[in-house]
Amino acid sequence: MISKTVLPNGVRVITEAMPQVVSCSIGIWVENGSRYEAPEENGVSHFIEHLLFKGTRRRTAAQIAEEIDAVGGVLNAFTGKEYTCYYAKVLGNDLPLAIDVLADIFLDSVFDPAEIDRERQVVIQEISQAEDTPDDYIHDLFNLRFWEGHPLSLPIFGSERTVNAMNRELLTSFMADRYRAEKILVGAAGMVDHQRLVAECARLFGAIPGNGRPHPITPPTERPIVQQYEKELEQVHLCIGGPGLSQTDPLRYASYVLNTALGGGMSSRLFQEVRERRGRVYSIYSFNSSFIDCGYMAIYAGTNREWLDEVIEVTLREIGRIARDGLTPAELARAKSQLKGNMLLGMESTDSRMNRLARNEIYFRREITIQELADAIDRVTNAQIVELASRCFKSDRMAMVVLGDLKGRKLGADLWSAMS
Repeated sequence: MISKTVLPNGVRVITEAMPQVVSCSIGIWVENGSRYEAPEENGVSHFIEHLLFKGTRRRTAAQIAEEIDAVGGVLNAFTGKEYTCYYAKVLGNDLPLAIDVLADIFLDSVFDPAEIDRERQVVIQEISQAEDTPDDYIHDLFNLRFWEGHPLSLPIFGSERTVNAMNRELLTSFMADRYRAEKILVGAAGMVDHQRLVAECARLFGAIPGNGRPHPITPPTERPIVQQYEKELEQVHLCIGGPGLSQTDPLRYASYVLNTALGGGMSSRLFQEVRERRGRVYSIYSFNSSFIDCGYMAIYAGTNREWLDEVIEVTLREIGRIARDGLTPAELARAKSQLKGNMLLGMESTDSRMNRLARNEIYFRREITIQELADAIDRVTNAQIVELASRCFKSDRMAMVVLGDLKGRKLGADLWSAMS
């Protein structure tokens, strides 16, 4: 059963009791991420996430780790474009400890200058590692070019320049401004008693102030561009995409089905045609990247330089076919069944359920039941697939970014013709 309580200051507490399990996943979520940063602040949300594990007035960094390790639990965090989460997974009987540790790092971290300088180097290494991983880095490059000039285009980690410029004053003032009561929710799933958790959250988080000021946002404008980046690599990596949907768009269920059929698994069109029939890639997939007010749909592939033209041509041809004709009845049925099966399999862990609770609250302000999702997926029609593909994959609104050792070769201006 899912329960929700809003504390007097605006902090939300949402739980899903799962009597059949002995564990509990709990997370403190903040509706803040890299989207809400000024260009000169880029990476500050992620840097704060790191620093909250570096010591409080009650616990050293080592003690924070040791207390959760001692009960066999997991303690971690992640930063996204529109939210940040600090979470723990423990046995249900150890939930009071997890709440205490999470609240301590969230409310009472000291931001020691020595730790800031030390962790700065860790974050810079993380940035370097991402740039040395081309199948990840290509996504950052696509964002930078497709939505250039908008906060959503910037990497979550920031850059070496912005991270080096951050100081304690910036970090603490940004956190004080963004970590306000109305932006915070506590989500828990598993062996949890809602009323007990509410009472604990009221004691621990009830004094967090709110400011009542919405943070203004505007959607990005896409840039139809073909951009090549030369780098000495064994493979050439590419991202091709066009404008997609927001998290709440009425056609989002059609986008789930389209993505699944196009490149969402081993039976998808792209995997079967480019990898299985032609052997031109090891990895090729499509994906949706969706936010509060915008999104894009894209395809990633990694291939040898001599096969690049073929991979691009085949990929664009498959996109064009779907935009014209949609899916076959068998593809439509298989994609729907795959989506529903994946959804149910994902419900078996407490951490996935906790994540789902929070994301539903952030984007919909209500619970979206599994049955509601399944019914909406079943209602997707081929006409909706054609409408969506035609909207997302228009050559004058699409972008392509290529990373690899191209030996100075330039992609032709007529490359989009394969879609027609």
